Amino acid sequence: MADKPHSTHFGFRTVDSDAKAGMVRGVFDSVASKYDLMNDLMSFGVHRLWKRFAIELAGVRPGQRVLDLASGTGDLADRFADLVGPEGLVLMTDINAAMLGVGRDRMVDRGHAGNLAFAQVNAEALPFAEDSFDLITIAFGLRNVTDKDKALRAMYDALKPGGRALVLEFSKPINKPLEKLYDLYSFHILPRMGDVVAKDADSYRYLAESIRMHPDQQTLKGMMEDAGFERCDVHNLTGGIVAVHRGFKL
Repeated sequence: MADKPHSTHFGFRTVDSDAKAGMVRGVFDSVASKYDLMNDLMSFGVHRLWKRFAIELAGVRPGQRVLDLASGTGDLADRFADLVGPEGLVLMTDINAAMLGVGRDRMVDRGHAGNLAFAQVNAEALPFAEDSFDLITIAFGLRNVTDKDKALRAMYDALKPGGRALVLEFSKPINKPLEKLYDLYSFHILPRMGDVVAKDADSYRYLAESIRMHPDQQTLKGMMEDAGFERCDVHNLTGGIVAVHRGFKL
């Protein structure tokens, strides 16, 4: 296996690979308490439709085991817990303790118990046996992972044969006029919104930059195939601003 690269991107900055996780942690420590509100504001509520599409595409059935990585405040885990029923299990995870704490409190408030568990987990080093889950999801989290190839391989290993992985993530707009409008919004309006609502313009400037540094649709599809996934497909949403990638372990 190749050595881990010594440098990586944190937004548009080049940083030491070992430092990135701590820097990302700082971003989400800062925004955790306003995360849901900012998601609604900056996407005009459309993030709920993106997540609903991903949940439908997942095809979760009663009794299945689901691993939700970078779960944040638990929008996907919340619905999955309903779908797997009392005989199934949803493991809600995040590398960031502050985000996981907010998500756990939210799930408790919603009355989930028994089939929903919590763990602080690094997507690059999943502490699970091979062939453990029917579905693994990561929504708006892969772009923050230092070694994305390593995370995708770990997801593949942890899936049962016949299982599938879903990556819901910001991607590349599929036409130039939309891309220009999206750039204007991302780099000028979004940081101001973050400053006013979350008192943190820098974290939302990082958000915009991290999206631009994330692999585009076809590149990420190729990375999933390289990790072992088969029958990979891509579903563009809102003109490619967001995409759902799905791959199977056959």
